[in-house]
Amino acid sequence: MSLRTPLSEAKGLGSAKEGASHWWLQRLTAIALIPLAIWLAFAVAKLGSADYETVVAWLSNPYVVVALIIFVAATFYHTQLGLQVIVEDYVHGWLKIVTLVIINFLCIVLAVIGIVALLKIFL
Repeated sequence: MSLRTPLSEAKGLGSAKEGASHWWLQRLTAIALIPLAIWLAFAVAKLGSADYETVVAWLSNPYVVVALIIFVAATFYHTQLGLQVIVEDYVHGWLKIVTLVIINFLCIVLAVIGIVALLKIFL
């Protein structure tokens, strides 16, 4: 026995079976960002009075660059997931679709810019 009306079944309304994975991905990126943000805060504090050459030398370490690339990717993915939830809850109509496209585009572009900048310094 279903609690859905025949009209809602015909329209295909209801759960998209996507909410749980979205929720888990947001939590996983948050958990990944905690140690990365703490590490980055201490590293930047340690490099606070360093000159340009010292910072470039620090960024030339492959472990540092990999950690920063993971940090940038996780940050923008977490941002995209969070903003998507906000837009889906509070924006309606055609503006919802436009806003989601803009958010996805900006998060991808900004993540790529950050990763390319890190790789340019590293290489």
